[in-house]
Amino acid sequence: MVTLPALFLGFIISTLIGALFHLWRGGGPGRLILYLVLGWLGFWFGQFLAVRFDISFASIGNLHLGMALIFGAIFLFVGHWLSLVEPEKRPGRPNRK
Repeated sequence: MVTLPALFLGFIISTLIGALFHLWRGGGPGRLILYLVLGWLGFWFGQFLAVRFDISFASIGNLHLGMALIFGAIFLFVGHWLSLVEPEKRPGRPNRK
């Protein structure tokens, strides 16, 4: 179970990794929102897995920081990679705007 201080610290750290990833990779406000959401989702998914499977390294109290940071980074890199994919244009169809 995550205590309120651990929840607050986790929110700050996950926001920080999303913001730092945006600073590194760049982009507009849409990318910032994408990276923040991916940072939050990955961080808390890693926390959930660490609690579920009792994996504990680099922990701060009830917060399993090691696993949470690893999954936060995985979500950010995969999300960034998937956001670079552009749909294929088919010949014969007009572009709609």
